[in-house]
Amino acid sequence: MLNWDHIFATRSTRMRASEIRELLKLLDQPDIISFAGGIPDPKLFPDGEFKAAYADIFAGEQVGAALQYSVSEGYKPLREWLRGEMQKLGIACSVDNIFITSGSQQALDYLGKLFLSPKDTALVNWPTYLGALQAFNAYEPNYDQLTLTGNRTPDSYRATAQNLGGEVKFAYASADFSNPTGESVDLAGRNRLLDLGDELDIAVIEDAAYQSLRYDGDAIPPILALEIARKGSIEDTRTIYCGSFSKTLAPGLRVGFVVANMTVIRKLVLMKQAADLHSSTINQIAIAYVAERHFEAQVAKIRAAYSARRDAMLSALDRYMPAGTVWTKPEGGMFIWVTLPEGMDGAELLECSIRTEKVAFVPGQAFFADRSGANTLRLSFSCANEDMIEEGIKRLGRLIGGAISEAA
Repeated sequence: MLNWDHIFATRSTRMRASEIRELLKLLDQPDIISFAGGIPDPKLFPDGEFKAAYADIFAGEQVGAALQYSVSEGYKPLREWLRGEMQKLGIACSVDNIFITSGSQQALDYLGKLFLSPKDTALVNWPTYLGALQAFNAYEPNYDQLTLTGNRTPDSYRATAQNLGGEVKFAYASADFSNPTGESVDLAGRNRLLDLGDELDIAVIEDAAYQSLRYDGDAIPPILALEIARKGSIEDTRTIYCGSFSKTLAPGLRVGFVVANMTVIRKLVLMKQAADLHSSTINQIAIAYVAERHFEAQVAKIRAAYSARRDAMLSALDRYMPAGTVWTKPEGGMFIWVTLPEGMDGAELLECSIRTEKVAFVPGQAFFADRSGANTLRLSFSCANEDMIEEGIKRLGRLIGGAISEAA
């Protein structure tokens, strides 16, 4: 067999398979209760609304345009709708500040390509979204832990990056109900992040994939909205807001978006022209059709369903988790983060769980840039009904309790 290792670019050594993508295969096993895949429940998709959208497209005069090449910036009526939604969030912008991507994952890949040279540093949370690490890894960065509490100074970030042979280029954060922890950055933390961005003169990437999925608590303005309020214009901001329709309408259509100053948007448009020309025209039109008519009702429906499942999981964790385990209590999103006693290994626990208790979850180590956090795991409640949650957490608590007893 031909050896390609010396032919591949050095960046290919940084590419790793997604442990979550592999775990999704477990969803096809009928005897497994899965809390692994952080994906929307397909039973909640607005399929009837999309059937009407595509029927309208094919019955109307725009069918030719829907099947044709289009502009790289994205379908203008969709960007106009998004502009109105951004206004509601306090993000004053023009249509030209909005750029459509093939899912928000493409946005992260483009931003890694735009900002990172080999050995540059990206600031990320410990833990952070695995897909962001995968997107950034190809550009051969170093990582430093983004800390918005404590005594970490901008100079310490700068010095660490320089010692590693590069510069700090951006801070990446999911401000609302993050994947994997379900936690949010509070108002003070968002302002500290803006201060850090100004002091280091770096970009701030705000991943807002779960922003619409708030179940309780008071909404906090997006980081980009806070910066616009500070500086007066989106053109003077360094925050890049990444959004998606995947968690609200339909992930399979692969429609995401970026909101940012025009300097960044122009660069992203050039990247898209080189990569895939434009996102699917017909899917953008369908998303616009459904969003304009049904977005609020769809979001209300999924909030009600996911909120009940979150409550069921938190209640079950209270009943069945043994002493020595702690977990987050998110106000929205799809995830709960469990921390096990020191010395336990989530990957080993998963192997045992699949074999004996038939419960799947994601070991937490995958979400740490430094591969720490072995004693953590991520649970998703989005695709499990309340009976599955009750039984699955009961089994998982029994397994963890037994492992703690054996280690004692």
